[in-house]
Amino acid sequence: MLNKLIPRDEQFFDLFDEIARRLSTAAKLQKELFSDPSRIAEHVAAIKKVEHEADGLTHEVITKINKSFITPFDREDIHELASHLDDVIDLIDGTARRAVMFRVTTLREPAKKLADVICRAADALEQAVVAVKKPKVVIEKGQEVKMLEEEGDAIYHEAVGRLFDGGEDPIEVMRWKEIYDTLERTLDQCEDVANVLESIALKNA
Repeated sequence: MLNKLIPRDEQFFDLFDEIARRLSTAAKLQKELFSDPSRIAEHVAAIKKVEHEADGLTHEVITKINKSFITPFDREDIHELASHLDDVIDLIDGTARRAVMFRVTTLREPAKKLADVICRAADALEQAVVAVKKPKVVIEKGQEVKMLEEEGDAIYHEAVGRLFDGGEDPIEVMRWKEIYDTLERTLDQCEDVANVLESIALKNA
């Protein structure tokens, strides 16, 4: 009865939409980075800006959890969703920083393909976040993300295998193995976000 009398703080949904939008933006910038390494500094700076914005929004969510009397769903779920979304953006930022540190100047097709898969996964997550009150849509988009994670795994395994076929400069092997690893972890984290969203949608259906 008390929950019906006291309005829930619906601003959480707006904040999640904003974080998810930053995720899509960061993923698109990462795709551009691996499509045109000649503009790497520009893309890395843009990704860092988006990452800072996402950090601020995530902090706002955490602060609001402590201040709101009634939340639209469990506080633990709110915290987990915000943190997991932010983690994906952090990993994208981490990949961009590695590209700078490792002096990436050439295009490698597997990195481009993985960045594209991440971009599609980020778009699906954004759609799921916007539709978090619609379990059917959330589950559909969650399945899409899981299929994309499997697609990314196949690209990753083939790319890493080729690094160790022989003939590669050992420094190049180390450089690209680390980049491929971070891209693959980003996709794993996208799947974690999808699982959290599915859990929230089903519990609050």
